[in-house]
Amino acid sequence: RLRPRRAPAGRPQPPLRLLLPLPLAPHAHRPRRHPRLRPLRRPPTHPNLHTLAACLHPSAASSSPRRATRINAAAASLLSPLTASSPGLSRSFPSGAPGAAGRRRTLVWFRADLRLHDHEPLHAAVGASSSLLPVFVFDPRDFGKSPSGFDRTGPYRASFLLDSVADLRRSLRARGGDLVVRVGRPEVVIPELARAAGAEAVYAHGEVSRDECRAEEKVSKAIEKEGVEVKYFWGSTLYHLDDLPFRLNDMPSNYGGFREAVKGLEVRKVLDAPEEVKCVPMKNVLEPGDIPTLGELGLSAPPAMAQDSKSAAGSNLIGGEAEALERLKKFAAECCMQPNKAVKDSTQNSIYGANFSCKISPWLATGCLSPRFMYEELKKHAIRAIPSKDGDGTSDAGTNWLMFELLWRDFFRFVTKKYSSAQKTSEVAPATGCTPAPAFA
Repeated sequence: RLRPRRAPAGRPQPPLRLLLPLPLAPHAHRPRRHPRLRPLRRPPTHPNLHTLAACLHPSAASSSPRRATRINAAAASLLSPLTASSPGLSRSFPSGAPGAAGRRRTLVWFRADLRLHDHEPLHAAVGASSSLLPVFVFDPRDFGKSPSGFDRTGPYRASFLLDSVADLRRSLRARGGDLVVRVGRPEVVIPELARAAGAEAVYAHGEVSRDECRAEEKVSKAIEKEGVEVKYFWGSTLYHLDDLPFRLNDMPSNYGGFREAVKGLEVRKVLDAPEEVKCVPMKNVLEPGDIPTLGELGLSAPPAMAQDSKSAAGSNLIGGEAEALERLKKFAAECCMQPNKAVKDSTQNSIYGANFSCKISPWLATGCLSPRFMYEELKKHAIRAIPSKDGDGTSDAGTNWLMFELLWRDFFRFVTKKYSSAQKTSEVAPATGCTPAPAFA
């Protein structure tokens, strides 16, 4: 039995030595390293490191160098997560992460906006993404029968739509991109394409009628499950929804009140078409797909179309942005040749009112032509062609009648948006005048 040795009388008692367990005992052959600091060669420095160490242990300032090093290391471990998240401090993201600006892939869902000019979703995606995936989906429900037994889309309108999609694909290919075309339900097709392309965001124009809004909700619900951002833009009217001087729920229910409320409201500037569209590499990943025929959509060509006859109303109209811009150019020149008939600032019918609807409305309905772009171009022609009463050569008289027609179009779309938003759960369909349709069935 071992007993502690007693010190001789007159000598001080030596301090008591504690025998530490082997894992905690300091090694003489190599310095001890804290497991949390293994990746660091030296403790990180911070202006408040010593202050925090003193707060953690008051004796840090007066302790031994080894003890002070341990306390400073503990303080550094507490400061490291704060350094990464503090404002003004840099933080690196892995390549392609959602937080890396301009590095993500975005799916642009084309709907009733088959153009490249004045297209806010496309414009935003080009500026915020490294590559795009332009997509158009032919929904079979748009080509079936309505509850009343009528065709939702007739052969002439379907043929016009096919032309517009083909023209959009040509425009994208001319800028280095392409258009993926599919036939199916958007709530199924869009998530599948986003997953296959590795898209981290979906941009599209929002619609106003019941069926289109329901499709948006289904797509958003399916996409958000994949952790993909969904964003809808407004771009189908002359005036932007966010620029209205009233809340949508407080919108006047009559045209006169609406026209008076928006009088003097400024029209937003037109967005230019992108010069280059860099798309997601589709080789061995995604096939662009073929544009369907009328038969594949469940429609039969009428006899007039089958015999290449141009006698049927609307059968000679060609869809697409290129044709829309050409029509607008000719139409503007025609209006400028007869400026007196173009001066309309009342609710009276004009000769150009009927012709305007027949000539331009199909391209406005499919989104091949932006109403803001049309207004801006006709305003330029009117300024050059119609002198004012003061003789300074500048007058907006030629665009007054155009504003009258486009305001009616805005009124119906805003009214539909107002009541469709208030009756999302209702089965009562909104007025059919909400969605401008071509002049043919």
